Amino acid sequence: MLTIHAAPLVLPVGAAAVAGGSGGGAVAVDGDRIAAIGPYEDVVAAHPAARVRRWPGLLTPGLRQDRARELLTRCYHPDPREAEELGELPLWGEEFERLAATMDTARRAGSIRRGLQRMLRHGTTHVVGPFGADEPVLRTALSRSGLVQAPGRPGDGPPDLDPFAAGGDLTATAHGPLTVGGRADLAVFDVADEAALRAGGARHCVATVLAGRLVHRAR
Repeated sequence: MLTIHAAPLVLPVGAAAVAGGSGGGAVAVDGDRIAAIGPYEDVVAAHPAARVRRWPGLLTPGLRQDRARELLTRCYHPDPREAEELGELPLWGEEFERLAATMDTARRAGSIRRGLQRMLRHGTTHVVGPFGADEPVLRTALSRSGLVQAPGRPGDGPPDLDPFAAGGDLTATAHGPLTVGGRADLAVFDVADEAALRAGGARHCVATVLAGRLVHRAR
């Protein structure tokens, strides 16, 4: 089914922002591909039978997580049932090492799955490795998540689920531009503009679309 994702502001990256008139901007998605980008009124007029999903804030390309390997292999993502004991944030450094000493394969696999889910909740659609063939648990979970393995240099600094934590702007942090005919990997953030997105971070993500599929929505 053709779906139109609409927001007050669309930032395709590499092209002019689309704010449109009263309807804002829109991206039409057909299967796993982008069929159109433009003002909401124009996109709806060209695809009158499409389902429309209206979002608040800002629609952008999906983000690239440069610290994915560390987040999945050197951090522990607590189960919600462990929140009282371990909290809700990823544990790394000495805290991770203490847990890793007694962690079995099932618990490690659960942490990896939760880490991938939490990346999706931060607008991530692409992850930088390397992810070795000698890590079957990691590679299986990554394959099932649908996240794209992207080329690139792993980031520096402590691992953080927010791809903007490294300090880059949207152009440096997005997986690439949104283009007609390109793969439909999108993220939506409940902020007014790019400056607010960089200031507030990817925790404001309200929707993530991966190859045309809505894989996260916060409302």
